[in-house]
Amino acid sequence: QEQLVESGGGLVQAGGSLRLSCAVSGRTFSAYAMGWFRQAPGKEREFVATIGWHGGIDYADSVKGRFTISRDYARNTMYLQMNSLKPEDTATYYCAGGRGPFSSRRAADFGSWGQGTQVTVSS
Repeated sequence: QEQLVESGGGLVQAGGSLRLSCAVSGRTFSAYAMGWFRQAPGKEREFVATIGWHGGIDYADSVKGRFTISRDYARNTMYLQMNSLKPEDTATYYCAGGRGPFSSRRAADFGSWGQGTQVTVSS
């Protein structure tokens, strides 16, 4: 059974850093794209970052230069290193498994989702 489990969220002051992890089981991790999305209260879910099966990477403009997505094939785990955090980064962050191998900004291209991990950035 396919499972995506996020961890690493928490409360941090503006300017601080957090690293999110997404542990994947029940699917061939290396064959699919992965992504991070986030949803703030009262807002729609939005794209954050994506990484393809062969490493193609894309970021939302709002996080480019501050966030880094990566994946460890040996550990079946994806990461999101978040630096220089801002209060507007506060949201629930979701790990997503792609339907195919290529990176994408579209939520519809991801068929598997984690339960989410809360990130709160105080000013």
